[in-house]
This record gives sequence, structure tokens and C-alpha cells, in this order.
Amino acid sequence: MKILILCTGNSCRSQMAHGFLESFDDRLAVSSAGTEASGRLNEKAVKAMKETGIDISHHTSDQVDEYLGEEWDYVITVCGGANENCPAFMGKVKKRLHIGFDDPTYATGTEEYVWSEYIRVRDEIREAFYKLYKDEIEPEL
Repeated sequence: MKILILCTGNSCRSQMAHGFLESFDDRLAVSSAGTEASGRLNEKAVKAMKETGIDISHHTSDQVDEYLGEEWDYVITVCGGANENCPAFMGKVKKRLHIGFDDPTYATGTEEYVWSEYIRVRDEIREAFYKLYKDEIEPEL
């Protein structure tokens, strides 16, 4: 099953969701991309995922254009803050979903608070994507 996770920058939330989905089931072919891909991963996102035992440091931050010619079982957008618009994917897709999350890169305050926002968002992503996997994706495999 092919799943594409979309966000704007493809450096944080989409990368975390990508890592979690891959960890749930090796039958899933997961990719992630952004409409304005930064070309690099967010270091705090990589660190937050490493705490869960998932290494996403080898992921790449890709432009969504690279994936338009492919067919996808799921395309899932994960942007959710008031500061951004979710990208629209115009390729061949069986199911389109939106599961929005705050962008922890916008968190301000002490280092401890900013870090806690990364952990909160990471945990929300894990919970939401595990539920999606168990309720919808796994039964289709």
C-alpha cells in the first residue's frame, strides 16, 4: 500500500508521521513531501523521533512535484496551524485525508517549553496515525 504524507515544509510533522507509519507495518510504502520543501529535516523532529526509537535522520525533504505522476492509496495532509495552508495534491489518489497538527517550529518561549511542544505534537501524531493504521489501513492489507 502506497501512502504519501503532505505538508508545507516537509521537515517536521510529515516526517514524523512518515516515520511512525513505516514503524507500524513494513508492508507500507510511505513517502512524504512538501509544497515548499525546505530540503532539510528539522533537527528537533529528528531528536524527538529518536526518543521513540525511530530514526528518521535518513529521510529527505522532497518537493511534492516529484510524486505527482504516481498512484497513491492514501494522501494525507498534516498541516493544521492558522499560519499555513494545506497543499492540494492533484495526482491519482484513492483516499485523501486531512489530519492536522500544530507546527512546533512556531513555538516560542523557554527551551523547555519549545521542546515540550515537539514532544506533544510527536505524541499526537503517533496516536492519530496509529488509530488510522488500525482502523482503516491494516484491514485493507
